[in-house]
Amino acid sequence: MKLELRGITKRFGALTANDHIDLVVEPGEIHALLGENGAGKSTLMNVLYGLYQPDEGEILIDGQPMTFAGPGDAMAAGIGMVHQHFMLIPVFTVAENIELGHERTGGPLGLLGFLDRRRARREVRDISQRYGLDVPADALVQDLPVGVQQRVEILKALVRDAKVLILDEPTAVLTPQETDDLMEIMTSLKQSGTAIVFITHKLREVRAVADKITVIRRGKVVGTASPDSTPAELASLMVGRPVKLNIDKRPATPGDDVVEVDGVRILDEAGAVTVDGVSFSVRGGEIYALAGVQGNGQTELTEALVGLERADAGRIRIAGADVTRMSTDDILGLGVGYVPEDRMHDGLVSSFSVAENMVLDLYDQQPYSGRLNLDLGHIRRHAEQKVEEFDVRTSSIGHAASTLSGGNQQKVVLAREMSRPLKLLIVAQPTRGLDVGSMEFVHQRIVAERDNGAAVILISSELDEVLGLADRIGVMYRGKIIGEVAGGTDPALAEEIGMLMAGQTGETPTGATR
Repeated sequence: MKLELRGITKRFGALTANDHIDLVVEPGEIHALLGENGAGKSTLMNVLYGLYQPDEGEILIDGQPMTFAGPGDAMAAGIGMVHQHFMLIPVFTVAENIELGHERTGGPLGLLGFLDRRRARREVRDISQRYGLDVPADALVQDLPVGVQQRVEILKALVRDAKVLILDEPTAVLTPQETDDLMEIMTSLKQSGTAIVFITHKLREVRAVADKITVIRRGKVVGTASPDSTPAELASLMVGRPVKLNIDKRPATPGDDVVEVDGVRILDEAGAVTVDGVSFSVRGGEIYALAGVQGNGQTELTEALVGLERADAGRIRIAGADVTRMSTDDILGLGVGYVPEDRMHDGLVSSFSVAENMVLDLYDQQPYSGRLNLDLGHIRRHAEQKVEEFDVRTSSIGHAASTLSGGNQQKVVLAREMSRPLKLLIVAQPTRGLDVGSMEFVHQRIVAERDNGAAVILISSELDEVLGLADRIGVMYRGKIIGEVAGGTDPALAEEIGMLMAGQTGETPTGATR
């Protein structure tokens, strides 16, 4: 099925999100749509999927003009979409989620009014095996890893016989291993004749799987490129200026210990050990990275540092204070900034405005509040300053945070946490969902906090980011730090850290301590 977009234009008041965009996607082709956060990529795909109506332009399928009043029309025409934020019911099984919206009745006894669950499970198994998706039909979605939940979304589209599959920032919440699995799935779908529109800003992934690349900047198509283009060429085309893909920082000059973690153990609600006797220290003026595949205790340890988890054993000290049993508010008051890995759930109040989110942990302090009232004027001026400083793409600081793209939501969280003097900055997945231009800026800000004397704890599943930013790296595996290495960009060091992340500790890596 051949898809064409001609002159698609979409406006939101004075903001033109899409400006006369043309796009052609051939059957069995992976067509990458590359661009910065807020460039208009997702808006364009929402028009294609029937969620928005275009102000100008037309959609053609196999040469025939189409009008989609909603997603149902798009699905009926053979278009499926996997959104960046999954549209799944957590308490439903995989089969129930896939049947949702086009339920069929009958069941094994042929009784009308009863869902045919057996048929739903069979469909999941058949399509899962055909494309190598490996999804358990009877599992509850809430019990599945994020990467498998994404496969469920892909299955939903394939069950409805999608000939064009839109993947909107599909790797934004995936680990590197899950990303590699997705690349294999995309290649399998392509070989079966499915056309894929791949919306992303990650250059490595584009170069790995795309057949064609269209670059959008500020709502307009600014060029096309081939997968053979260098990362620097793609980054420059996407951002509109040369971008440094390597992280520049001078050697650290560490001071006194700011963080001391001694024998910390954390249990989950079922009593299982998630963090098992972890000890480390971080000095002011250095970046200490906790590396590891997601799910090895980094999240729980990070949350314990800011009082969101309680340690079952051990002690945590920050800036000389024992914070093991301290409240989150009191810990932040010590000069701690915290960027959580899940911005939507833990970093923002999505219904609050951009300006309100900028002062979530400062609203009760001067100059943002007086004796009885919030100083709305100061809050507004503060937000305007930070929006400009962090290049947050929004038409108004009064708009709800939920209206921003994922990358711009992340910038709001970063701007808030870096807007006051810090002794400790904890950043979890700081560039998840950010484009290369924004990543460059965020990395510079993290290094600047280090150079200003703050201790920085970095949690990232991006090994290149860990190697580029960290002065020291602790590798976590099954709740323990199984090795520490010095930071650096030596390819051999990357391989050795990767082995540690997989739990292989037979040989001591270069610079490692045990």
